[in-house]
This record gives sequence, structure tokens and C-alpha cells, in this order.
Amino acid sequence: MQEARAVMKRLRRIELLDSEQAPAETMLNEVRALLAEAEAWVAAEPGATRLAEQALDRCREALEAPLVTAA
Repeated sequence: MQEARAVMKRLRRIELLDSEQAPAETMLNEVRALLAEAEAWVAAEPGATRLAEQALDRCREALEAPLVTAA
């Protein structure tokens, strides 16, 4: 349960930073931290977090994809 709380806290922080238009590097660091916390949550509660596990897979893929910048 503590792991789930950490994920929720991180999500609120990311929302706040987004509303403050934080720099992309700051946001990316927060997303990476979120990914680590979500992985800990999935490991602590196997089976009950199937949807979260699928979301983690998509996040990992997105972080590994080449960065696209606006022209």
C-alpha cells in the first residue's frame, strides 16, 4: 500500500509541475522516478496491478523511443 501512495504522490507532483510549466528535463526526471516507484508497487502487489503493469510497459517503451522535438 505504501508503494501505491508513493505513486499517487508522484502523480500529484507531476500535475503540479505541469501546471507550473516546469522545464521538460524536470518533467522527464519526475516521470523516470514515477516509473521506478510504479515498478516497486507492481513488485509489492503482484497480480493486483495488471493494468499498472501494462502502463509501465508502455512507459518503458516511450522512454526508449527517440526524442522528437518541435521544429
